[in-house]
Amino acid sequence: MDEIQKERWQLASERVKEIAGNPEVDGKAGVYFQKTAEFLLLMLEAKEKAESGALKEASLKELKAWNDRLYGDLAGDAYIRSYGNPAYAVAELTGEYGQILSFVYAELRGMIVYAYEGRTEEMLIFMELFLQIHSEFTGGSRPSGEQLLSDVYWFVSDYSDVLVTRRIQEQLDPSLSFARNIIMEADLTDPGYLYWFGEYVTDTQIQMSRYLAGLPEEEIKRIASVFTEGYRIGFLVSQKPLERKKTVNIRYSLGFERIIRQAIKNFEAMGLETILYRAAVSRVNMREASRIGYCGPSPNKQYDYDHKGDAALFMDKAFAERKLGVVRTAYEKYRNLAKVHGGPAVMEIFGETPFTPTAKSEALKLDERQQEVQVYLNSRMGQMTNTYIPGEERSFTIIAFPVPEIGKDFEALFAETVRINTLDYRTWQQIQQRLIDVLDTGVSVHILGKGDNQTDLRVALPPLGNPEKETLFENCVADVNIPVGEVFTSPKLAGTDGVLHVTGVYLDGLFYQDLCLRFQNGMIQDYSCKNYEEEEKNLRYIRENLLMHHETLPMGEFAIGTNTTAYMTAKRYGIGGRLPILIAEKMGPHFAVGDTCFSWEEDVVTCNPDGKRMVAKENECSALRREDVSRAYYNCHTDITIPYEELGEIAVIHRDGSQTALIRDGRFVLPGTEELNEAFED
Repeated sequence: MDEIQKERWQLASERVKEIAGNPEVDGKAGVYFQKTAEFLLLMLEAKEKAESGALKEASLKELKAWNDRLYGDLAGDAYIRSYGNPAYAVAELTGEYGQILSFVYAELRGMIVYAYEGRTEEMLIFMELFLQIHSEFTGGSRPSGEQLLSDVYWFVSDYSDVLVTRRIQEQLDPSLSFARNIIMEADLTDPGYLYWFGEYVTDTQIQMSRYLAGLPEEEIKRIASVFTEGYRIGFLVSQKPLERKKTVNIRYSLGFERIIRQAIKNFEAMGLETILYRAAVSRVNMREASRIGYCGPSPNKQYDYDHKGDAALFMDKAFAERKLGVVRTAYEKYRNLAKVHGGPAVMEIFGETPFTPTAKSEALKLDERQQEVQVYLNSRMGQMTNTYIPGEERSFTIIAFPVPEIGKDFEALFAETVRINTLDYRTWQQIQQRLIDVLDTGVSVHILGKGDNQTDLRVALPPLGNPEKETLFENCVADVNIPVGEVFTSPKLAGTDGVLHVTGVYLDGLFYQDLCLRFQNGMIQDYSCKNYEEEEKNLRYIRENLLMHHETLPMGEFAIGTNTTAYMTAKRYGIGGRLPILIAEKMGPHFAVGDTCFSWEEDVVTCNPDGKRMVAKENECSALRREDVSRAYYNCHTDITIPYEELGEIAVIHRDGSQTALIRDGRFVLPGTEELNEAFED
């Protein structure tokens, strides 16, 4: 800190201590300020503990008690009476103040991260936000809601320079090595290191860490190799020069550090330095309830859901342009780092307790105009990212593993998942080629549900110019997208019509009951689900969480999942509803709404193992990039899978009207694909 910041820090710290002792405000608002000031004092204590090394000397019991102090306000039943709960805040502080003060409280909780990482500038500006809001209530006055809203708006806008610029740097600069240092230097046989990150920690992370600590070194190397080799092969098969890249971003959940340590070593051997940035904690850098980066578990998923619409306090065109300006300036500052960044390597988890959110009237929500601005902002951000980290030069890989929260079968499931992730791709490659050979002869594909599933959908296929050298479907084995098992295409929108229905599905961690999407010429015409009794709540739920505030979305992908081994593992252990889409999409036909799988890299040459070039890489929407890129992309892609048991038939429709069945009554019937049915018998 410079001298001015030191002076500000001292003044702010002393003022917070005074308010914690005497809030100087009467009534329930005074209770809010006093309790919140006490939390800020806890943050000052956290900073001292982190800087002094006290956390590394503490026992596991002491570390758990300290973690409970940091996050106890949000966990379990305590959340009912937390100011982080907008319903409680509105009830206690009235609607005029409650939503805004709940937002402020949620923002201040991000200081846990700043305290652990020693980021005094961010801690200072958030203390000053608290003091600014508090000053509006002193002297016996009561501010208007408009005044508090103005305070919040200008804080977020003014400090975008600090918060957004730092976020861009975190994503590109390997010298910011807080998490990497812990992973590489800690004794990973002692799970106490998990508390050094500053994230919420539960028994699940401790059990996960201990389980991995007990595995043989060779097994850890094997698991990490599948992960890192998938990344390397992704560059190879897409003919992108990995040798030009110097950094890779690893995203993962706490507890997997032993695998991540080996992955870091593997990437170093490829000439790549690892970047590990944390999931964002300030709303200015967050996208709804998504958590992108490394993170611990949420102390309360309802809390995350309650605050996903907090941008309603500041989202307007002026703010969007302000943020875009900061992002552009930051990318210019770090353009050399952006140029050599290769993209993410993502390790997902599954097995967490399923979550169905409660829709609260007190929670902030974007209005229709703000939803339009949010869509505009996301679109421009996507364009800007692609300018500095071109899609045709970057790649990725994704893999997933279960966590102990899945239940008593965890160890067996972990071993089974490792087996699934390492299945012999050559078997699937040959079988999937037989599917593709028939699909390439069709003009459309008819998908029909059975039983309670009401799917009746015709997916149009683009014309194939040179069948000898070109293909419409990618033969996806196991590189960027682990495990093995799907063929996919970008459908032709014109002529893609009908109903897509699933009786129950989890998408991005949220449950949808009887989700029904009706397509006309490839675009969602209308939608419904049965999560709530009120139809309005159902429509908002889909609009916010699936359509991502867009009025409609195209069908960006049609795929046939072929990993029947994974499917039967899910059935055998009863975990179908707890699998990530990464595995679930391989367990039946799936349809993505949003962008295609090839967004921003449509012109990159992609070939199947048989040498044929994949030509179905765009649709009528993404083709608009040549005229107006802002109209080409939706910046979202959500896969929806129909499980085999809900599938009546998938048939290829040929130009003469004849049909060739690929799947009937949930079983593969195309000659040469019957081997996939063996898993059903096992």
